[in-house]
Amino acid sequence: MTRNQSPGRGQRAADWADGRLGIYTLARTNLRKVFPDHWSFMLGEICLYTFLIIILTGVYLTMFFKPSMGEVVYDGSYVPLKGIGMSEAYASTVDISFEVRGGLLIRQIHHWAALVFVAAMLVHMMRVFFTGAFRKPREINWVFGFLLLVLGMFDGFFGYSLPDDLLSGTGIRFMEGAILAVPLVGTYVQMFLFGGEFPGHDIVPRFFTIHVLLIPGIMLGLLVAHLILVFYHKHTQWAGPGRTEKNVVGMPLMPVYMAKAGGFFFLVFGIIAMMSAIATINPIWAYGPYRPDQVSTDAQPDWYMGFAEGLIRVMPGWEISLWGHTLNLGILIPFLLFPVILVAIAAYPFVESWATDDRREHHLLDRPRNAPVRTAFGAAWISLYLVMLAGGGNDLIATHFHLSLNTITYAVRAGFFVVPVAVFVITKRWCLGLQRRDRDKVLHGRETGVIKRLPHGEFVEVHAGLTPAELHRLTAHEQPRPLELPAPVDENGVARPVGVLTRTRARLSRGLHGEGSRIPKPTAEEYREITDGPGH
Repeated sequence: MTRNQSPGRGQRAADWADGRLGIYTLARTNLRKVFPDHWSFMLGEICLYTFLIIILTGVYLTMFFKPSMGEVVYDGSYVPLKGIGMSEAYASTVDISFEVRGGLLIRQIHHWAALVFVAAMLVHMMRVFFTGAFRKPREINWVFGFLLLVLGMFDGFFGYSLPDDLLSGTGIRFMEGAILAVPLVGTYVQMFLFGGEFPGHDIVPRFFTIHVLLIPGIMLGLLVAHLILVFYHKHTQWAGPGRTEKNVVGMPLMPVYMAKAGGFFFLVFGIIAMMSAIATINPIWAYGPYRPDQVSTDAQPDWYMGFAEGLIRVMPGWEISLWGHTLNLGILIPFLLFPVILVAIAAYPFVESWATDDRREHHLLDRPRNAPVRTAFGAAWISLYLVMLAGGGNDLIATHFHLSLNTITYAVRAGFFVVPVAVFVITKRWCLGLQRRDRDKVLHGRETGVIKRLPHGEFVEVHAGLTPAELHRLTAHEQPRPLELPAPVDENGVARPVGVLTRTRARLSRGLHGEGSRIPKPTAEEYREITDGPGH
């Protein structure tokens, strides 16, 4: 632009907006923000992209679905259901599947995306857990992620209950029985949800409101807050040369990261669409409309709710009577255990922070092997989830493998107590073994397979030294000392009482960072002494 040329209309509009909103300044600061590059970081992106797919397909389905339990007689194109009475919700879902152009594919994409969404959130959460990415200053973001996982599980349950088919109706009846088992308030909660005796006439409209408006609105707010905190705190990264707690090594947001993210979104969408076109999920026309006097065979919930069903299936049918009231422990205990087990993994970061008294900010990730107790706890939690998932499908296991249903149930009951403990011990020892391997690799180098004969006749294998980058990766982790109990007497010789919390904190700290929970890193003196030996 020459000196005498005035700015164009577009530039004037941009200057006007920037002067009032600060868009240019904000974009210049944030669009060049650096993000590290690692395959495990894509797990969070899968969560975001599948959530967008769920929203897009859900809006399409909402245009044709009728959330009503009013009775109609089916007269559509699916011949086996002609003349059968059913709810408007079920009839509209069948119409979406066979009458609406592309409706069945959109239904399949919506359901498959929901399954992948919850699975991606769980795997992403475990990645954050095993690498210690939940530490300060990301504790709040960890809680947001956990709430998103729980809300996603329940929103999925409400979603596949909407068609009012025989399978989803069985699941709703299952939930109603669990709610009624809660003392004092169970009947009130049941009446609030169902608006009367089961199945009532209000459950589908109420579930529709919860599924479409309430939970997605909360999840959207949590997701935005989650992403803002990720942006604000900067992304975690793996240890490496040039990477510290105060910098980030990677690619700028624009244009590199956004280009890769855009391509990855379409890749995720394409894979889910391909799954939906090939593999049928939730064929409601095969189940038929819900009737309270019937139950579908091989009734299984979506995988993320199988844990809750497994708890109830394998729990003995205990009951006690108090003051004329029956307490159904066979349902109440699993109903209470389900949130307790979920909260156990969510509360662990705060327990670890309290036990270690660690108030520093952490932006470098831990290798899971270098935190054996944390890794063992996470593996034990996953094993418990899988054991109870098998309990939720005990009937299918029995029929497919020709086993006794009672035998499977007893095995799952024993596995509930034995498997997590065994997995914890094995995983911890495995991590310690990997630490020993890393220590030997640092001290002795990498095996080359070359045999050398020394002047005095001894044969040794030649080891190649590691590169500085490899040495840094294997030795960059910290090994904090465990907390010690205060001295039993003060400087004046007066006895100093030690509380239960202080003792518990010291025990937990020793368990996390004590001698039995880590292999000491090699020192510089050990490295020089060994590398000067004849094999190097």
